[in-house]
Amino acid sequence: MPNTNKTQSSLILPLFLVVAGAIGFWASWELTIAKIQTLTNPGSSLGCDFSIVVQCGANLESWQGSVFGFPNPLLGLGGFVAPIAVGVGIIAGAKFARWFWILFNVGVAGALAFVCWLIYQSIFSLGTLCPWCMVVWSVTIPLFWTVTLRNLATGTIPSGRSAQRFFAKAFGWVPMITIVSYLIVAVIAQIRLDVLSFIS
Repeated sequence: MPNTNKTQSSLILPLFLVVAGAIGFWASWELTIAKIQTLTNPGSSLGCDFSIVVQCGANLESWQGSVFGFPNPLLGLGGFVAPIAVGVGIIAGAKFARWFWILFNVGVAGALAFVCWLIYQSIFSLGTLCPWCMVVWSVTIPLFWTVTLRNLATGTIPSGRSAQRFFAKAFGWVPMITIVSYLIVAVIAQIRLDVLSFIS
């Protein structure tokens, strides 16, 4: 008889990858639509513009919104397909090689680094918080922690046995680590922008 608990546990990672990837893709799609609106109707009010601080327009129209010469949301449309594909593959029974997990981890780490840079630019340079951008941030952060701690715990990223046991325990703390990461960003944004005064 199959071990139901083990089966359910083995589905947590791939289901998270699919859901997180889908949310990130959806937010990137909404940002792409908003960017098209700013190009076709300059000066028009976007549905995600709620106040002078909480808005998409300033971010999308800035140079930071097109770092590589094209709108950043296009990176999300392409990038968030990866966790969806990996998650679906695992559910279907695929076994990925060590090099694949390492490359996937590098990609997720790169995404987090880019998100951290965008967070800094939003808070300290543009003085705005883009709602759909924040959705992208909110899924990229746990994606990084989940994939990285999984790889450290399984030895995919080389580490000693004691380190692997530590990271295996840390893997169960991903939700708490994620919440702490959110709080750090929220506190910085509040101190710098006094966000609450604009949404109350």
